[in-house]
Amino acid sequence: MQYRNLGNTGFSVSVLGLGTVKFGRNTGVKYPQGFELPSDSQMDHLLALAQDLGINLIDTAPAYGISEQRLGRSKAFKRQDWVLVSKAGENYQAGQSNYAFDRHSIIASVEKSLRDLQTDYLDVLLVHSDGRDEAIIQEDEVFDTMAYLKQQGKIRAMGFSGKTVSGAQLALSQAEVLMLMYHPQDQSHAEVLKRAEAQNCGILIKKAFNSGHLDQFALKDPVSAVLQFILKQACVSSIVTGTINPAHLKSNALAISG
Repeated sequence: MQYRNLGNTGFSVSVLGLGTVKFGRNTGVKYPQGFELPSDSQMDHLLALAQDLGINLIDTAPAYGISEQRLGRSKAFKRQDWVLVSKAGENYQAGQSNYAFDRHSIIASVEKSLRDLQTDYLDVLLVHSDGRDEAIIQEDEVFDTMAYLKQQGKIRAMGFSGKTVSGAQLALSQAEVLMLMYHPQDQSHAEVLKRAEAQNCGILIKKAFNSGHLDQFALKDPVSAVLQFILKQACVSSIVTGTINPAHLKSNALAISG
């Protein structure tokens, strides 16, 4: 496994990260096929496998259903072994997403995440945007709230997971970490990556495989090609892939090393 610095946060992270949306939510998702949530033993096996493969970054969120609660209860989730990334702004309950970005809601969300994950701090907190990126940054003052949480020792680094190029450009003025989409069929954030590299902002890539729609890439070996394409960008710290299939996790790790 290769490791890269997560910008200037002080964290060294595996270039392949583990996303956990499928640990806690299987409704209202955009994957091409349905799936059952893994059992506790299946989840624990996947966490142990990820560590065996050298993966040390794990990504979760209140929007991922019961993912945080399950991680917190898992005997295989040894907090000290992971760079833990979570989010605030979106919650998912009763089959519906709810958004709130005001100071009180962000703080309350983080407090709940800490309880659910059974930890005292998050390594990285990302704002989980609903698509109104610029308004969230400018009107809700989310970075001021995150700066307060960082001062309190409840988060170590702050960032933004948005949906628009303009939002990412705006977030760069304050974010230590950005999570964005970038792959061969969507290079709209290319200029953002250049700016991020210039100011040493950590970059996490989401939806590298277009939420499982690999057929749209029209490549002979799409998994390997996509991962290698993304990692040519020196500023990319980690590609977060959400899988509950051990064989897929192994093949992704092999594609990285290859």
